Amino acid sequence: MGKEYTIQEALKLAIQAEKDSMDFYRRASSVTRNERAKKVFDLLASEEAGHVKSFFDHYTGGDFGDLQTFMASPPNKKNATYQALEKAIDEETHEQKALEIAMKEEKATIEQYTLLARDIVDPLVRKVFEGVVKATENHYALIEDEYMHIMTMVDKSDQDIYVRE
Repeated sequence: MGKEYTIQEALKLAIQAEKDSMDFYRRASSVTRNERAKKVFDLLASEEAGHVKSFFDHYTGGDFGDLQTFMASPPNKKNATYQALEKAIDEETHEQKALEIAMKEEKATIEQYTLLARDIVDPLVRKVFEGVVKATENHYALIEDEYMHIMTMVDKSDQDIYVRE
């Protein structure tokens, strides 16, 4: 059985996780040469910033200071996902690796937030978590589509072009 979290503990975890994701996507965008992938990473960073704000609106702790200062704070370079990206930057296939890392992390986030939302009693806070789960599922699909495009696989936008035999 997993750890049971208070609403505030869950929000604190979510705020840090979303900030870490935002920093990851900003860094990935800054090193990506492929314009389409860069736009995907920029969009995802922006959406993660929105998630931070959504969670921050319900968080009563003072661990992060004010929202603006927290958002401008440097990335957590000890975060495993961020470290994996930094390692991938040294490789020629860093866009592919960044997308692979992102898919893995988005999938883990979906699982974690689904579990957290299930145990949250406050309907407003539960709705925030459920909304972020849906947005994260959309993120995963977007990243997967871009991964298929980078890997020159058939993506959703190309499916009507190809004739299946």
